Amino acid sequence: MEVIIRPNEDDASRLVAKIIARELRARPQLVLGLATGRTMETVYDKLACLHRDEGLDFSLCRTFNLDEYIGLSRDDPHSYRHYMNEHLFARVNIDQRNTHLPNGMATDVKAECKHYEHLIHDCGGIDVQLLGIGRSGHIGFNEPLSAMRSRTRDKALTPETIAQNAPLFGGDLSKVPRRAITMGVGTILECGRCIVLATGAEKAAIVAKAVEGPITSTITATAMQLHAHCTVVVDEAAASKLKNTDYYRWIFDNEPEWQEFRR
Repeated sequence: MEVIIRPNEDDASRLVAKIIARELRARPQLVLGLATGRTMETVYDKLACLHRDEGLDFSLCRTFNLDEYIGLSRDDPHSYRHYMNEHLFARVNIDQRNTHLPNGMATDVKAECKHYEHLIHDCGGIDVQLLGIGRSGHIGFNEPLSAMRSRTRDKALTPETIAQNAPLFGGDLSKVPRRAITMGVGTILECGRCIVLATGAEKAAIVAKAVEGPITSTITATAMQLHAHCTVVVDEAAASKLKNTDYYRWIFDNEPEWQEFRR
């Protein structure tokens, strides 16, 4: 695991977008795992700008989102399909047939979860997975005590997650779905590369636990310590409770991989 600390949220999001852009230019048929949430909106805006201003090509890219609410149709303004269309897919030259999210309206949820796993497998697996961290330390909707080898499945959301997502539903807790389909921790760990983005002081405590704490199923983000190629990008606020910041800054300043991003 590598930790990169940037001065602010905008710089952190810009770095993540540049990493994804570099991977996409190197492999136009990249299989990209995507996340949702307010933290990701700036990343998607910067990717859309790279497409518009520098011709970043998404035409052969295939995407898989981490999760989707159960009970929301793809046209519902609160669905993650709607979110992705608004923030990224409609703004770049991606083929919508190559964009995949779980079907929250599936009549057989268990079968849909298996189908989603098969789709990922048939595409050769996810090359680059983008992740955020929930306040309870979850990745995707892998709530506390999710098994480290778990696969795509339906999960009940915790009260903390429901409260965290309520602002996206006008602040009304009663409108937030109680269940979702999510990639499992094991599914996520099989990606070729993982990029975790966390910003803001409210994430500082959980970032410290995820990065420097013991690996535990009560904080599923700690599973990223097991990944062979995981980069965690944080701003100064989210890094404020980390203990080894001097080392993380030294690595960024000296590793050849990051030379083009230090300019």
